[in-house]
Amino acid sequence: MNSLKKAIAEMDFAILGIALALTVFGTLSIYSSGLTAEGVHVSNEYIKQIVWAISGLALLAIVSLLDYQRVKDYSLVIYAFFALVILYVRFFGHTVNGAKSWIGLFGDYGIQPSEFMKLATILFLAHYLSESEHQSSFRRLVVSFGIVLLPILIIVSQSDMGTALVFFPIFIFMIYIAGLDRRYIIFIIAAIAATSIITILPLWEKYILNSPTRFLFVLYQAPYVYYLIIATSVVMGLSIWGWISYKKKYYFWIAYAALIAVGSLIASVAAHKALKEYQIMRLIVFLDPSSDPRGSGWNILQSITAIGSGGFLGKGFLQGTQSHYRYLPQQSTDFIFSIIAEEWGFIGGFAVFALYYFLFRRCTGLMKTVKDSYARYIIAGILGMFFFHFMINAGMAMGIMPVTGIPLFFLSYGGTSLWTAMIAAGLLLGISARRFRT
Repeated sequence: MNSLKKAIAEMDFAILGIALALTVFGTLSIYSSGLTAEGVHVSNEYIKQIVWAISGLALLAIVSLLDYQRVKDYSLVIYAFFALVILYVRFFGHTVNGAKSWIGLFGDYGIQPSEFMKLATILFLAHYLSESEHQSSFRRLVVSFGIVLLPILIIVSQSDMGTALVFFPIFIFMIYIAGLDRRYIIFIIAAIAATSIITILPLWEKYILNSPTRFLFVLYQAPYVYYLIIATSVVMGLSIWGWISYKKKYYFWIAYAALIAVGSLIASVAAHKALKEYQIMRLIVFLDPSSDPRGSGWNILQSITAIGSGGFLGKGFLQGTQSHYRYLPQQSTDFIFSIIAEEWGFIGGFAVFALYYFLFRRCTGLMKTVKDSYARYIIAGILGMFFFHFMINAGMAMGIMPVTGIPLFFLSYGGTSLWTAMIAAGLLLGISARRFRT
């Protein structure tokens, strides 16, 4: 009993306060999103969100009181269980918004197991990284990537590209804190950036430019793209031979850059074959929303209009027009930030940014004080997950990120995402309560 009281006394209750503030703010905005211009409620989502919030707080309390070290020995079981669940959903789940990633539950309720898979992956990857600190960086990199690749492949097969993307920042944040060779981390970031650019440029040329360029076709048209891959692979092979034979550093870096180019080209070719039409249109309207103002570009244009119309102080709670006239699609989920900015203005948007900033600060501060490497890696994974969700969701509402369907944790409507956020906050609280334990 005394140890429990001591643990509660050591908890970082600022994290709990931030989670509660964001959840209340989100529930109020979801309530507003259900109103029409005549003041009639056409949605009971806010009632469901309250149910999810209360049950989520119960989960937060339970997880925060559990000793996270006890979870460590079961992390593989948790990971394997949710991997099987999302594999089951791939074949037998319900399709919502183009993604076959849901399980029906109690009529109108449903869960998206891929959200829980994020936490399961964090726990198992943290376990592996904490137990492999004596191994080489390369081996740790390969095994760690294999751990995150399994859920990514299953979730991509569900046509849920947005959720799959979240695993990359989780992976990068965790291997960075684990102290893997910086060259590997830079390689991964550069490869992701190059793949994104090479994938988007042909779409920009094909759908937006009035006069296509004379050289971008080599990035996507067969057989030219395959010739480019072969030529770059030859350069990489010769550079590797030169590095092995002569031990010159510049051969290594040429091979390093060539490998990034080859990997990015192959990944972009696969992306162009795998992307569905609506996903392609999301990328196109991200580059130029006016290219399809009444179709795929409608979401971004209406979101930007809502944010801009809020001004400095906003129109007032329940006084939003874009949402109440139903101009904003997915306004309680993907574009919840647009409602906040319209009704609460710059002040409301700044408050959301500030709360997330302090949440990130508490996470980084906790990583510095915790004595246990396993706990440190868990915090890094949760921080990467929170940061990416915030950056993408707020960014797509403002038109500076492509629409991906990623919710804004604590704020967006959705039980599974709210439960995931609450469990993550509970893990942070539990770690903070035991941070000085070696």
